[in-house]
Amino acid sequence: MSKKILVWFRNDLRLHDNEMLVEAIAKSDSILPVYILDPRQFVETKYGTLKTGSIRAQFTLESVLGLRHSLKQIGGNLLIVTGSPEDIVPQLVQEYEITEVYHHREVAREETHVSALVENALWKLRINLKHFIGHTLYNKEDLPFPIKDIPDAFNQFKKKIERDSIIKPCFAAPDRINVAEVIDWGTLPELAELNLLQQAQDKRSDLEFLGGEAEGLAHLQKVILLMQQAATSKNLILASKLSAWLAIGCLSPRKVYWEIKKMEGVPNTKAMFNHILLGLLWRDYFRFMFKKYGNTFFSPNGFGSQGLVDVENEQENFSKWKNAQTGFAVVDAVMTELNTTGFISNVARQTAALYLINNLEVSWVFGAAYFEEKLIDYNPASNWGNWANVAGVGNDQKSKSVFDLDKNIKNLDPKGNYALTWSS
Repeated sequence: MSKKILVWFRNDLRLHDNEMLVEAIAKSDSILPVYILDPRQFVETKYGTLKTGSIRAQFTLESVLGLRHSLKQIGGNLLIVTGSPEDIVPQLVQEYEITEVYHHREVAREETHVSALVENALWKLRINLKHFIGHTLYNKEDLPFPIKDIPDAFNQFKKKIERDSIIKPCFAAPDRINVAEVIDWGTLPELAELNLLQQAQDKRSDLEFLGGEAEGLAHLQKVILLMQQAATSKNLILASKLSAWLAIGCLSPRKVYWEIKKMEGVPNTKAMFNHILLGLLWRDYFRFMFKKYGNTFFSPNGFGSQGLVDVENEQENFSKWKNAQTGFAVVDAVMTELNTTGFISNVARQTAALYLINNLEVSWVFGAAYFEEKLIDYNPASNWGNWANVAGVGNDQKSKSVFDLDKNIKNLDPKGNYALTWSS
C-alpha cells in the first residue's frame, strides 16, 4: 500500500521554507495538498464586527490561488474545499486512503480548537495528525528556555534569544511534487459569495497589497532595493510593509531575515535592518506569549484590570471611532486609512488604540476585534497581544506607562500632513 500524506495548508501559503511540505514529499509516495475555506472565518463576532473583512479576504483568496499556481508549476495542484476542517479532513482521509495528515500548529484559541477537533476525528480513524511549527523566526526547540520560563518583558526575551539562540537556514522550495489523483480540485468562492464587497484601491495609498508567495517575495526584493537606496541617506528607516505576507505565511520570517542579512555590510542600512528584525522579534514574542498564557489575552481584564469604561456611551463612541467620526483629526485620519487600505503603521495603531481606550473609554476588546476585521496583516497573537499591552492589561505589567498619546501623535504627524492626506 502506497503512503499518502494529506498536507493541510492554513496560514502557511508558500513553497519556500516549508518544513511540513518538504517532509511530506520526502516521506510519501504522493501527497494531497488541501486548503479549507472555513465559513466560520466570515461570520459576525459578539462585538458586532466581522471575523474577516473584504480587504483581508481578497488578499487571502489571492494567496490561496497563488499557492495553487506555485504547486502547478512543480507538477502538483491544490485541492480547495469550503467547510469545517473537522468534517472535511476525515472525509478526505477516507476518500483518498490517506495514511497521515500534516499541518502547522497555531497558538490562538479558535485555531487550536479547530486543530483539536480535527485531531479527535482523525484519532477515531487511527490516523495521526502531525504538527509542525513554521511561523516564527526562532524555533521553539532552539529557545534557551522552556515556554513556561520565557521572560514576560520583551527586552529580556530579545536579549536572551539573540545571545543564546540561533536562526536556522531556510528549507529549500521543492522543485517537483507527486500528488494524489483528484478529479475535481475545487474552486474558491468569490467575495460576493462570502457576503463581502470588493474594495477599490485608495489612490492615497503608496502600495497595493496583492496576495501570494510570488508577490511577497517580489515585495521583499523591493524592500532590499530600498535599503540599498537608503545607503546614501544615513539612518533612514522605511516601513517594510512585509507583515501582510508574513501573517498568512506567503513569506517565511526566516526568509526575510536571511535576505535582509545579505545587506549587513552595506553602509547606512543597519537602522533599516534592525527595524525589520525588531518587528520579526515582536511577532515571535507574542506567539510564544500566547503559547505560554493561552486565552488570557482575550479577556478584557487580561493580566490586570482595564481602566474606566463608559458603558452607557460605549457603543456610540465605538461607532464614531470605527467610522472616523470622532472629530479628532489624527485619529479620524488613522481610521480612514485603515478602513480604505487595511494597513496602518504601528504608531498609527497605537494612536487609535490609546484614543479609543483613554479618551472614549471604550473597552479595548472592541478595538482589537475591529482591527481583526480590518487589518490585512491580522494575526491573533500580535493583534490581541499589542492591544492588551496598550490597554495596560498585557502580561508585562511593567510596560503599562510607556504609551503616550501626545508623543505618538508627534511621531505620526509632526507637521499635520498625515491628517490632511487622510481626511475623509
